[in-house]
This record gives sequence, structure tokens and C-alpha cells, in this order.
Amino acid sequence: MTTSKKISRRTVLRGLGTALALPWLEAMTTSAPLIANVTKRTAITKPPVRMAFVYVPNGMHMPDWKPQGPGGKDFELQAIMKPIEEFREKMNVFSGLSLRNAQALGDGGGDHARSVASFLTGAHPKKTHGKDIRNGVSVDQIAAEKIGHLTKLKSLELGTEGSSTGGRCDSGYSCLYTSNVSWRNETSPISKEINPAGVFERLFGSENDVENMLSLAKRDAKRKSILDFVHGEAKSLSHQLGAADRRKLDEYLYAVRDIERRLHATEKLTKDDEDFSNFPRPIGVPREFGEHVKLLFDMMVLAFQTDSTRVCSLMYANAGSNRSYRNLAIREGHHSISHHGKSLEKQQKISKINVYHMSLAKHLLQRMDSIKEGNGTLLDNSMILYGSGIADGNSHAHNDLPIALFGGGGGTIKTGRYIRKRVGTPLTNLHRSMLERVGAEVETFSDSTGTIEELHG
Repeated sequence: MTTSKKISRRTVLRGLGTALALPWLEAMTTSAPLIANVTKRTAITKPPVRMAFVYVPNGMHMPDWKPQGPGGKDFELQAIMKPIEEFREKMNVFSGLSLRNAQALGDGGGDHARSVASFLTGAHPKKTHGKDIRNGVSVDQIAAEKIGHLTKLKSLELGTEGSSTGGRCDSGYSCLYTSNVSWRNETSPISKEINPAGVFERLFGSENDVENMLSLAKRDAKRKSILDFVHGEAKSLSHQLGAADRRKLDEYLYAVRDIERRLHATEKLTKDDEDFSNFPRPIGVPREFGEHVKLLFDMMVLAFQTDSTRVCSLMYANAGSNRSYRNLAIREGHHSISHHGKSLEKQQKISKINVYHMSLAKHLLQRMDSIKEGNGTLLDNSMILYGSGIADGNSHAHNDLPIALFGGGGGTIKTGRYIRKRVGTPLTNLHRSMLERVGAEVETFSDSTGTIEELHG
């Protein structure tokens, strides 16, 4: 069922310091008169395609990552991928994709820095810890420049550890390389937002700074929900929607409120939490790593669901992160044990961390696949690249990387396959394929030699 009165894709619910964007509704499938407080714009006829990049530090235990089987539809997922086996038919796993420019190429050590700096740029970063940094433009920022004008935010950069402003981090490489995966140009990395509450305000705050400050002060003082400020408009809109859209709106508003509760709950966590991080934590950031990642993933989902942005990146941690995982009974630092020296015990611990990371990604996939859009789901209309710029952490290999792509790209990607490419195939070929599908096609990108033809659906 649809409403008798069509609404614009850009309809927002407004209150003091609040601009609550709406999810995709059936009533948005044609252009229509506006309901309230919005700028006129022709509604689009189908959901947009979104792209996201999730970076995993310190490589992967490859024997537990790489699928078994000849490829195509015939493959078996290994231990690290088991948590997301239910999404087998909505993903592609790759072998052979590589980052040549993450290799030393005469620059000596610094593989962790190069792995992150090259992951979305395909470039070989200049080895320096001074002001003369040089890398390349990242694929997410190419997309942001081409399609960012269509959304409130050009792109969204997230992470659990802050971006550095300088310093020496990895064998003579600047900390700017190790802590940033997104680059606006060859000298300008884009800092990550690590505070979920900060992302929430960016998504739903008014463009008026004064209104934002007043709204935040009132909400904090009375612990009021952002929904309290838009209750009237939400109720009025609901009366104009069909049954299916009313249900979608109710589910969306419930999700927003649930996230608010969890954001407030982070203030109650104590140092006794079993996964207390040994990294600096600003106010509002959960102490427990898993909850931190899940909240950031929820922010990504809200951003995509409301079409606040179509481009996002998230770093589980900075390059060379030595976070311990006490919730997994692993007290050694992640980076330390990634140099396993063929120790079976250390390799088992690395695999355990990798499985845990994938279990967190499952939260993202489940949330996205639960949100209906058009003839599919939010996941069907997205592309989520998950992986690392290092294969085995002990050898610092940059060939045959652990890469998976979730989602159907709006029906343009044939999924459910293990795509085996020749070792040495540039990862940037996959980046180009993703750019095509969000409407940001380029003739060439970094060291790409083409696109991934097997993706065509």
C-alpha cells in the first residue's frame, strides 16, 4: 500500500536543532508536493547505490580465511567467514587481488603504514614523517566528489582510534599514513570520527549551529530524545502514509531511539568491563570495543538508510594496532602476535581475533539486510568492501589479499561466488568497478588495469 499523497525523498522532520531525515519509503517513488519544511526536489524512482570500506589491521590468518574449492558457486567458507555464512548468497570473496604499491619498492620497512595508505588509493606513499607527505586520492573521495552533492554529507569517515596529526609511527613513515585510510588529495588525509554521538549529531543536527547547541543543551539536561523534538511532524506524516510505509517509519524511529539509549548507556561503563581498551577514549566513546564498533556500524546504517551520505569508510583500528582482546582471553597485543613466527598458538589467536572482527561485521550485515528498500534491502542496494592491505601479518605480504564484497550494488552485482583472479591483479580494479556502480565512473584509477568483469549481474 502507498500513500494517496506522494512525498519527496528529501522530506525531513524538523525541530529545535534537529533535521531528522527519513528512510526510503514507497511513497517516494514519484515526484510530489512537499509535506513540510523541505526544499523542493524531484524524488528519485529507485533506491541509490551506496559504497563502504571496512579496514581490518594487521592482516589475516589466511588458512582460515581463503575459501576452499575451485571457485564460482563451488566453494566452502572457512572459519573466519563462518559468522556470516547466512550472507553467502549476498557476497563475493576474492583471491589474487593485490596492492603492488604497498610493497617496499626500495623503501625498506613500513608495511603497516603502506598497507593502509595504499588500501583505497592504490598509491605508493612517500616515506617521510615530516610535512612533505604524499600519497594519492582514495576511491571513496573520488566518489564523494562526483556524487556527494546529492546528499547532506559527501562522505563519512569512521574508526575506533583517532587520526594522528603527525609524528613518526612505522619505520620512518608519518602517523598520518597509519591512522587514515581516506585521502582527499595526495597531501590531505581525512580524519576519522570515533565518537558515535558525534556522528549522530552530524546526521540529525540542524545546519544552524546555534540551534544545535540549544537542542543539545536541552536534550542533555532532560535526557530527552531527538524524537521528542519532531514528534508532532512524525505523527502528522504517519497519518499520510500507507500501512507498509507506516511500519517502515515506526521501525526506523525505534532504531533511532534505541541508538540514543545505547549512546547514553556508554557513560555508565566502568573500568571493570572485560574488554576495557588500553587506548585513549574521549567522552561518549564506549569502553568496550565490540559495542564501539557496533554503534559506528549503526551510524553507517542510519547514514545510508536516510541517504545522508552514500560513501563511508571505517577502520577497525589504526595500522599496527596493538590492542589486546581480553574478551577473547587474549592479553597480548594484536600487532605483536601477528608476527607469529609460525607459532601455532599465536596463529590460533590471530584467527580468533579475525573471527571476532567478522562477527562484528555480521551486526552490520544483519541490520542492512533487515531494512526493506524497493524490491530488495538496504544491503542489496549497497557494496561493502571488507578486508586488509596485508595478507599474512608475519610476512607482511601484499599479494593475494583477504577481500570480500557484500551486497548487490543495486542489482548490478552477481553474488554468491568465490572469484579467483590471477595473483597480482590490482585491488584498484575492484575500486573502479565500485565507482561505476555509484555513478562515479572513471577511465582509470591509480594502477588499475581494468575492472572486475565477473561482477556483472
